[in-house]
Amino acid sequence: MPEYKAPLRDMQFVLNEVLAAEEHYASLPGCEEATPDMVNAILEEGAKFSERVLAPLNQIGDQQGCQFNEGEVTTPEGFKEAYQQYVEGGWPSLAHDPEHGGQGLPESIGTILNEMVGTANWSWSMYPGLSHGAMNTLTEHGSPEQKETYLTKLVSGEWTGTMCLTEPHCGTDLGMLRTKAEPNADGSYSLSGTKIFISAGEHDMAENIVHIVLARLPDAPEGTKGISLFIVPKFMPESGERNGVTCGSIEHKMGIHGNATCVMNFDNATGFLIGPPNKGLNCMFTFMNTARLGTAIQGLAHTEWGFQNSLVYAKDRLQMRSLSGAKNTDGPADPIIVHPAVRNMLMTQKAFAEGGRAMIYYSALLVDKTKQAEAQEKADADALLAFLTPIAKAFLTEVGFESANHALQVYGGHGFISEWGMEQNVRDARIAMLYEGTTQIQALDLLGRKVLMTQGESLKNFTKIVHKFCQAHADDEHIGHLVKELAALNKEWGELTMQVGMKAMKDREEVGAAAVDYLMYSGYVVLAYFWAQMALVAHQALADGSSEAGFYNAKITTADFYYKRILPRTRSHAEIVKADIDPLMALAPDDFAF
Repeated sequence: MPEYKAPLRDMQFVLNEVLAAEEHYASLPGCEEATPDMVNAILEEGAKFSERVLAPLNQIGDQQGCQFNEGEVTTPEGFKEAYQQYVEGGWPSLAHDPEHGGQGLPESIGTILNEMVGTANWSWSMYPGLSHGAMNTLTEHGSPEQKETYLTKLVSGEWTGTMCLTEPHCGTDLGMLRTKAEPNADGSYSLSGTKIFISAGEHDMAENIVHIVLARLPDAPEGTKGISLFIVPKFMPESGERNGVTCGSIEHKMGIHGNATCVMNFDNATGFLIGPPNKGLNCMFTFMNTARLGTAIQGLAHTEWGFQNSLVYAKDRLQMRSLSGAKNTDGPADPIIVHPAVRNMLMTQKAFAEGGRAMIYYSALLVDKTKQAEAQEKADADALLAFLTPIAKAFLTEVGFESANHALQVYGGHGFISEWGMEQNVRDARIAMLYEGTTQIQALDLLGRKVLMTQGESLKNFTKIVHKFCQAHADDEHIGHLVKELAALNKEWGELTMQVGMKAMKDREEVGAAAVDYLMYSGYVVLAYFWAQMALVAHQALADGSSEAGFYNAKITTADFYYKRILPRTRSHAEIVKADIDPLMALAPDDFAF
């Protein structure tokens, strides 16, 4: 049976040594209580809950799935009880305003908790995870009355939340949605329509579910300019009466079986407008950005889960002798971890897990600043976060799926067998590249909206940070070789952007043709920056006489591995970004013969 152990030492390394979180929290109004002792205590308790309660339910959730019966959904064995423990522990309220029952801690601490919870059991984590986005949306855009009625119950965990965007005929193109909202005399609205792929849309874990729904008013303009946002509760808060929203069915899926993916039918369901009329998409982006960073965590989660278990297996499984001579002389064969091909898969997972953790935690600290910092620092953090979000979401889920496959491959034929948990990890990981905007959509968002539409300013915000780091450490005796390569890639990043922009002025299809490879190139360079930082910190720790030489030497070796055996992937992505578009678009649809 696969197991999970929260990598607390690595979490503390990234948070405290690389990102200087203690100074970060001390500098932000309202975050002063997040002392190192408090943060460590929270992480240790979160680790216990994740390891002891959630991880043992992961395979149970996959095997049992959710059961649907006449509109009601029953979650797998143990899920409901685990959620009650989660609520009793105060975990839902961790990073929310005390005014509504929250503990007022920084968002970034909640992000680290979410990593542990999600890695232990991703399907279970989606139930409270969707609530988090609903809470953020209400915090930003809800009226005082809506916050008192709904936000307080969501923060306590008594109620859970969802977001309802997708319809049978439209996914990413929300301008096509048809769900209608008719105004009522009492100021409420009656919503009618069908939403699909609604995670945690119906379940038995909480007493009420608050749906955040996109719909059109009768006089709404066409397209995305005519979308409004509504709160639609399963049960009406005051009367307790059942609202006109029901689950029509649940999907039979490739993975994440423990989470109910629902078809939700709204039949004159009573709803309440959030924010201004016809500005729902703007309000929903609060939810979507939260969800996209949450999905980036999913990429890390499947990498970490696969890495931990395949590492244990590789140390134990005996097969053949090392090409350089026997290493396990008392046994019939050597453990497979000695073989270079297996080492390559393990090191790749390790590099993506630890590098991805740095990327996500850095983004989480930016989220803190967007909520707590002064005006200019807040604006700068918001711009940088907007640039990094599509990279984190798409890149980390792509390499997360790659890593999950590496983990299965390490097991060989046993990886294909359910009891080891590796094939589940692959199946569960696959959705991360699809929901909350596919990799292709994230790539268009990055290159088209975030980079080219800002004339490259959003890119410069980050490349300047990398440039300053490279300038400061160009002559460093330990990481100078890494810095030299990072500086060259950072320069090429801007040049590639200029080339795509020039081509796009003649043919806008050039953006779509280059976008995915541009995003992957970007992801590898961003990770290279964090690995250079981590190597620098590790060298400094060793120079200071740290007693953890093994830990820090492993960081240095993994950084070298990343630069020598993973970062060269940028070459192929750069060539594709520069490639002629003609062979891609020249073939007529009818000529795609078979």
